[in-house]
Amino acid sequence: MTETKEKSPFATIESLAQYFCVSVSTIRAWVRQGHIPENTYIKVGYTYRFNREAVQNALMAMQKEEEPRDVEVGVVGAAAVATVADENQLEFNFDTDEDA
Repeated sequence: MTETKEKSPFATIESLAQYFCVSVSTIRAWVRQGHIPENTYIKVGYTYRFNREAVQNALMAMQKEEEPRDVEVGVVGAAAVATVADENQLEFNFDTDEDA
């Protein structure tokens, strides 16, 4: 006889850390810093139970808010312009005739 256990929507802190491939101390830091909102977990004493889907949605929403926008930086007296193409790449455009 096989029983199908209904999975709880709540996960332990260890399970959440494993799901996001981070340490337990990182999850605790995210809770302290407010990256994981209070409405995504239940705390009884020192025990946390997290709603994994709600935590994931909150972290994704936070990431979207922090995405860099295209930024142009001009330097007076030089033809250098820096633009942010994406979060990992910074491009510089120099005019070699004017920079010499």
